[in-house]
Amino acid sequence: MTTPSTPYTPRRAARSLFVPIRGLRYHVMAWGDPSMVTPETPSLVLVHGWMDVGASFQFVVDALDAFGKAGGPPRYVIAPDWRGFGLSESATAGSPTDTFWFPDYLGDLDALLRSPGLGLQDEPAIDLVGHSMGGNVVMVYAGIRPERIRRLVNLEGFGMPQSHPAQAPRRYAQWLDQLREPAELRDYDSLDAVAGRLRKTNPRLRPDFADWLAPHWSKRNAAGRFEILGDPAHKHVNPMLYRKEEVLACWAKITAPVLWVEGNETDVTKWWGDRFPRADFESRLEVVPSLTRNLLSPCGHMLHHDQPDAVAGLLAGHLRNT
Repeated sequence: MTTPSTPYTPRRAARSLFVPIRGLRYHVMAWGDPSMVTPETPSLVLVHGWMDVGASFQFVVDALDAFGKAGGPPRYVIAPDWRGFGLSESATAGSPTDTFWFPDYLGDLDALLRSPGLGLQDEPAIDLVGHSMGGNVVMVYAGIRPERIRRLVNLEGFGMPQSHPAQAPRRYAQWLDQLREPAELRDYDSLDAVAGRLRKTNPRLRPDFADWLAPHWSKRNAAGRFEILGDPAHKHVNPMLYRKEEVLACWAKITAPVLWVEGNETDVTKWWGDRFPRADFESRLEVVPSLTRNLLSPCGHMLHHDQPDAVAGLLAGHLRNT
């Protein structure tokens, strides 16, 4: 019999906000409010990765708060659910989507930073953190809108293997084939089962973290089972090839100091095999004008779950206005 863990209690409680973003009802977790913003402590925006939610950053937010004066005063922090994840809508009513496009994340982020409902629109520059897919988004965005970003943090947003035009016919065919059948995500009989699924994916995840995340990561459906808060269409391949040269052209335009953080146990070969050599990635980082690097150990891809205190410490140091 498994001994239940002590429930996780957040140090800082978040508010759950809903704001209109490009025709969608977007869900945003907010810790604090715009009155906390100063030139030295601008708003801190945290964006999650694929099949994750904004609430996933709760442990890092709590750890940041624990730093107290060492990390500066408490910050106004927001963490949206990307479209089609968490409680954010996938598409406008009556017009379901079957494909998610990377440029839409850039458009959504730009609109979020201008949203009167969040109070970021009048800030000259904010601090921006992205994990995994979110890390890829923030790196491109910071090169497109460099004036909007004061400090930037990329938590394992590696990008993707370089593509070649000859791959296009097969990629389009794969996408068309996938559109023939609706994508599905597995559901679960209880929140305990959802927590178990989270821990199976990441064995380093603390049981109390998994139990806390489960109701933020899923909801009960009409059949009484718990379904993951992610649009199944996210499983469809993107028909557009990843254009490395275009991405790096954006990276090269970043003016904010960038902090790159990765875990020592992350194995990218599980995702891409030998299609994305480490040497390729290292050469990509070289185009970033101002870069600081850190390796966390022991730690895997879900850095904000595996090592929230260490991540918070790195953020506190990087985001401090010096």
